[in-house]
Amino acid sequence: MLGSRVPGPRCLCCHGANTTFWAKVRDVEYRTSDEEFTFLRCEDCGVLFIDPVPADRLREIYPPTYYSYAAPRHSLVFSIKHWLDRRFFRSILRPLAQPSLRVLDVGGGAGFELSTLRDSNPRVRETWVVDLDPEAAAIAERNGHHYFCGRVEDFAPDEKFDVIMMLNLIEHVQDPESVLRKVAALLAPGGLVLLKTPNFDSWDARLFRQRSWTGYHCPRHWVLFSRDSFTHLAERVGLPVKQATYTQGASFWAGSTIAWLAARGLLRVTRERPIFNHPLFGLAAAAFAALDFVRAPFAKTSQMFFVLGRAA
Repeated sequence: MLGSRVPGPRCLCCHGANTTFWAKVRDVEYRTSDEEFTFLRCEDCGVLFIDPVPADRLREIYPPTYYSYAAPRHSLVFSIKHWLDRRFFRSILRPLAQPSLRVLDVGGGAGFELSTLRDSNPRVRETWVVDLDPEAAAIAERNGHHYFCGRVEDFAPDEKFDVIMMLNLIEHVQDPESVLRKVAALLAPGGLVLLKTPNFDSWDARLFRQRSWTGYHCPRHWVLFSRDSFTHLAERVGLPVKQATYTQGASFWAGSTIAWLAARGLLRVTRERPIFNHPLFGLAAAAFAALDFVRAPFAKTSQMFFVLGRAA
């Protein structure tokens, strides 16, 4: 109708309409589509979000070659990462007083990270994975984990959890506030939420902003945070931040660099051999990890780790 107002895009985090254009992005990693996707910035809560959300295209945008569907490759880099992860989880779990720990991994796939956490502390007695992938269930159960195939919003366990992991998950959901509120309801008094998510306020995110920064993970990342915008969300749902650190984002540096070279015809990336399977990816990631470890104490890197919780 002439003169009628067409509603604009709404922020996926705070549902506000005060948004500005951020970038046009393609899927440079898995080449699932040739189309461009739009990312907008919410001027009210400070997040980036994709518009429109491809919620009805999950089978298309998560191809069989997707990295989390495969078992980790056992290499020197993997062994070092596994050792560092166990050491990190051991330090995080040490202050918990509970004699036995019940742990949930939301979006944990086949439970490889959950197995690492379990290996770090003998008090971890019961482990659960919540994920949408039915094919991951058998692998997770072989790894010794219980598995719920579905959304965490529909998960109704008999008991609460002492530790809930959300590693690179919150950026994949359409309503991050609802998901965090559900996680808060599943957390036992005195428990911890361990959450990892990309940071769009980083050097590589700015450098590759209009060149398909792989932190967009387009079109699979739907909401992206800065440290301040995520802290505000966590406080809003009753999970105050106990610890916030920047950590290395080597995969984004490496992926963005390879994508930039591929766009100029200097490297070849295909649907059958995506960026993360490119022979140069491991070497580039190792080099950029060293760079990020050196600068993390004084710079904003492109991955953030949060420990959330509430009083016992």
